[in-house]
Amino acid sequence: MSSRTSRAPLWRALIALAVVGVSLFFALTTPARLGLDLKGGTQIVLETKDSPSGTRADAGATDRALEVLRQRVDALGVAEPSLARSGENRIVVELPGVQDPREAAEVIGRTAQLTFHPVEGAVAERKKGDERTLADPDAKGAYLRLGPSALTGDGVKDAEPQFDNQQGNGWTISIDFRGGAKDKWAELTGDAACAPAGDQKRRVAIVLDKKVISAPNIQQDVACDVGIKGGSTQITGNFSDSEAHDLAALVKGGALPVPVEVVSQQTVGPALGADAIEASARAAVIGLVCTGLFVIAVYRLLGALATVALALYGLLSYAAIVALGATLTLPGLAGFVLAIGMAVDANVLVFERAREEYLRPTLRDRPRNDLNGPLRKGFAHAWTAIVDSNVTTLLAAGLLFFFATGPVKGFGVTLSVGVLASMISALVITRVLAEWAVRRGPVRRRPGITGMAAASRFRAWLGERRPRLAARARLWLGTGAALVLVALAGIGLRGLEFGVEFTGGRLVEYSTSKPVDADTARTAISDAGFPRAVVQESGDGDITVRTEKLTDDEQHEMRAALEPAGGEVTVERDELVGPSLGDELRDKALIALAVAVGAQLLYLSVRFRWTFATAAVVAMVQDVLLVVGLFAWLGKPVDSVFLAALLTVIGYSVNDTVVVFDRLRGMRRADRSASGKPTTPLPELADQAVLRTVPRTVNTGMGAMFILAALAVLGGDSLTDFSVALLAGVTFGMGSTVFTATPLAVLLERWKPTPTKSEETRPKRGSSRREDTGAVV
Repeated sequence: MSSRTSRAPLWRALIALAVVGVSLFFALTTPARLGLDLKGGTQIVLETKDSPSGTRADAGATDRALEVLRQRVDALGVAEPSLARSGENRIVVELPGVQDPREAAEVIGRTAQLTFHPVEGAVAERKKGDERTLADPDAKGAYLRLGPSALTGDGVKDAEPQFDNQQGNGWTISIDFRGGAKDKWAELTGDAACAPAGDQKRRVAIVLDKKVISAPNIQQDVACDVGIKGGSTQITGNFSDSEAHDLAALVKGGALPVPVEVVSQQTVGPALGADAIEASARAAVIGLVCTGLFVIAVYRLLGALATVALALYGLLSYAAIVALGATLTLPGLAGFVLAIGMAVDANVLVFERAREEYLRPTLRDRPRNDLNGPLRKGFAHAWTAIVDSNVTTLLAAGLLFFFATGPVKGFGVTLSVGVLASMISALVITRVLAEWAVRRGPVRRRPGITGMAAASRFRAWLGERRPRLAARARLWLGTGAALVLVALAGIGLRGLEFGVEFTGGRLVEYSTSKPVDADTARTAISDAGFPRAVVQESGDGDITVRTEKLTDDEQHEMRAALEPAGGEVTVERDELVGPSLGDELRDKALIALAVAVGAQLLYLSVRFRWTFATAAVVAMVQDVLLVVGLFAWLGKPVDSVFLAALLTVIGYSVNDTVVVFDRLRGMRRADRSASGKPTTPLPELADQAVLRTVPRTVNTGMGAMFILAALAVLGGDSLTDFSVALLAGVTFGMGSTVFTATPLAVLLERWKPTPTKSEETRPKRGSSRREDTGAVV
């Protein structure tokens, strides 16, 4: 054994120990950041608009508005709020624990143009269009004539609610001014103090959003032309506790530089998030156990070691997420669980190649206890397929991050982390464990326990029948085209049930203490004045209501209408999306799909010949259309979670096809005569490539299906639809690789064959022409 060979396992072991140690540190010391859909709360998306005065709602104005909003939210006393700018003119506000968004949306979203005015007198009525005459808050039916603004809310330093026990004024708001505003306040109050007692001119009007919120009289002890010194005052007005606190928050926050509009609002109850976490945790445990047992049954000792590596993969992924400070959302949690099933793929690729190397006919005279050599070659030969297949999944995950919003963006992050962690798990941790195990004496004396010494029964069964798939290309392609037509018929006849985030509107999910069927709920809501509302019963027995437009007050009226039949009614989920944002999200979804197809085609064209790339993309588009058509026929919603599933299907479909094409590419390089011409017909080579990779396809698919089946059963409505889409996508992807991508590649190669002296005829550096010459069955 060379010194290089002996040193290699040592540095891999050190890397593996370091990675696991660092992961344990972050997992044990850093708590996960949960999104609002998991811990409950309200998210409000605000969009800044150009002000009537001409201020543009650009990034700078939006940043200034964000700081004003941050002060208002801090004054509301919400624990751990989050405010961030999204794009140039959007602000995302997250308020954990806030279940009634009406008050919060009113306080943080108002323009709050706070101004202080002298009072010129009282008038009996207000003429239309007269902006200087406003209602007197202290005298019903009376109006005040105001002078020009003397100072604005920008001069306010602080504002605090106080309860006045001494003078019996109840709740008041104490205001402190800053800088030059102190002098302006003294001048304003000094001018008012010159008016005689009882004259309306002795009052100062405080105006918020063109409404007089208070018009206090200047006390008699204030000297004329001197005013109130010190820069402090009090607003009185018979405020309630909540009104005083809200008004203080508005005054303290000051005026927004530009108007804002609520374009999206989402509320999630804490019970819904807790149930999702529990369901996903159960699905992860069940899926991991089932996947581990399956891998052990197929690959024996190597499968057991891979199961240990899979458990460590879960640790690596979780540690990376908390270390990066990424927010774990409901789709992100599903992506984390799904990636456990996908992580088995790299292990299966390596083990299948190691098994082939051990059973290669040309090497059967080698000692049976030589396990390390085939294992090392298995890792070396599987490397390109692992990289290519994972890059295609990373492309889909990256597109989710750049084009999606909110929780689906979190899915893209967790999926990306999961893909990278799976490669570390398989190529470093599994390799260290496997190479250590095959060097042990008891294992070398009993090579059968490793799983490498015998071909699988499934592969043997296929080898006996030797199916001629590529030779019947037109049959399989015709069948695939017929299935696509059925899917298109569903889309055309049934249509797609777009979610509110793509169409705009409001979706509210109510939970009732007593069972209520959809017909009873529909009648109650219709009688309450909402006849056009779409009322359905969800899988958990809850009632979902969807409308085109619904205010917060109307939502509460709808909730009250359900109480006679449903008892105690709570809001589990509340989503409001403006029509402009819905159009934008829908356009982004279409762009994401188009860019995904283009990115996959470009990458595959670089890594493979254009014929193979085209075949892979056609198979991927077929899978997408079949999943969309299935949802159309089933009447399931097409929303952002479905988009996440669809882009994952794209990555998985291409992933599966790349493995077959990578094998076919290697076999074509090895299958050359001295003149450089192929010696075996392409259809036969294609069938052999499929034959050697189908066990990997099935084993990997089974690993993912265990997880998805657990999510479908345990995950609730949203995760159920997500799991159904991916279950269908995985199934369609396995079939399209064999029956669409491979036959189509053969047809395209017949039409435009590879030139004899192309780059593909020369093996890449480090590759071997002997790697695929054996007919292993």
